[in-house]
Amino acid sequence: MKTHSAISGTTIAAPATASGEGAISLIRVSGPKAVELVDNLFKAANRNTTLRDAAPYSVHYGRIEHPTTGILDEVLVTVFRSPRSYTGEDMVEISCHGSSYIRQKLLELITGEGAQLAAPGEFTLRAFLNGKMDLSQAEAVADLIASESEASHHIAMNQLRGGFSSKIAALREKLVNFASLIELELDFSEEDVEFADRTAFRQLLSDMRSEVQKLIDSFKLGNAVRKGIPVTIAGKPNVGKSTLLNALLNDERAIVSETPGTTRDTIEDTMVINGYNFRFIDTAGIRHTNDEIESMGIERTLKAIEQSLVVIYLFDMTTITPQDIENELRFFSTIGGHEDRTYILAANKTDLLGEAPSQLVTLLEMDMIFISAKRHENLNLITNRLLSVVSQLKIDDSPAVCNVRHLDALQRTLTAIDAIETGLQGNLPADLLSVDVRQALHYLGEITGTITNDELLGNIFSKFCIGK
Repeated sequence: MKTHSAISGTTIAAPATASGEGAISLIRVSGPKAVELVDNLFKAANRNTTLRDAAPYSVHYGRIEHPTTGILDEVLVTVFRSPRSYTGEDMVEISCHGSSYIRQKLLELITGEGAQLAAPGEFTLRAFLNGKMDLSQAEAVADLIASESEASHHIAMNQLRGGFSSKIAALREKLVNFASLIELELDFSEEDVEFADRTAFRQLLSDMRSEVQKLIDSFKLGNAVRKGIPVTIAGKPNVGKSTLLNALLNDERAIVSETPGTTRDTIEDTMVINGYNFRFIDTAGIRHTNDEIESMGIERTLKAIEQSLVVIYLFDMTTITPQDIENELRFFSTIGGHEDRTYILAANKTDLLGEAPSQLVTLLEMDMIFISAKRHENLNLITNRLLSVVSQLKIDDSPAVCNVRHLDALQRTLTAIDAIETGLQGNLPADLLSVDVRQALHYLGEITGTITNDELLGNIFSKFCIGK
């Protein structure tokens, strides 16, 4: 990733559409000479028109001419003027036909005029550096591009529009006001005066703690929606877990065998249901075994359960007993994170029963779902229950943390708040309190980019696609 100084004064170009053949390709050019160098290649259909004199947000039809081979393509060129463009710089977008040859030759012509090929994420990086968006909004651009469901799109769009940034800015502003008063006390240290009301400061820290903790708690949901809500299919060997995965996905994703212990590793795939992306995880059957490889698979099963928001626990309808259920649930209550996890109990292989089992009433009292994964019967009961679980998670317009970098900064902020509160209880002087206050401000500033460095920016924007 280029440094701030390397970016300053350069003009960059890159395709903004995916590689391969298509009806249309879009080439972006941004920088101080963007309009000038494209104008050198462009011949407008209206011979009296030049891009240099074009008004902002105007679109022009014409052709791009190669100096030796003649007309390269007929194109539409859109002109944007600084500062009202995506990057905040002069910017040109060229819509050409989607031939890989045309796209490559057009880039060669543009770079021949003095532009540089853009690095991944460089257009959005320039938008951030030019104040068009803060850092968390810039990261939301990548999330928006990668969104595969209505829910993940909703969270990314909320963040892009500044919902999360506004929350962080409000927290930081309140703390800055008190920080300035504490810093003022340092100038009058010999006078032994207090400008910052310690009682009001304690209340502020209490409110901040609540807000920061709420954001931290939102990460499990936000990250799950972004990557796909993790749903583990678990149970003893040979109860039909792989068959259920294949049935839910309507695809032969997992190998199905009558031999117990066939699944030795986790198998994942995703499916969008009513706008929510679910990540289903088929796992190894849980049982005592001396097989080293199967034991490793069971360990991964337990890890998958620990990281899941929902567990579909599958039983064999032909052998199930209420005691089995109680024993299994007691076992799963020992796995970490169980407080935030929902279990869906499902009895499989109803197609093998000639009549209702004697324990039917007891199973119904346990809220058991009865299915036949093999015959795809009653699978809607599974999906309806999944949607019911999601509806209780409250995916709304409230800011949700879905980025590990943001989570880390918030956790560090909470640690700094702890230190400030401890200092207040111990009646620490202003100079010592100010150290922890600055730390809290620093971590909040890292989220939106108020505090940043080249290494951090390089790490973030290198993960973007070229042309964005």
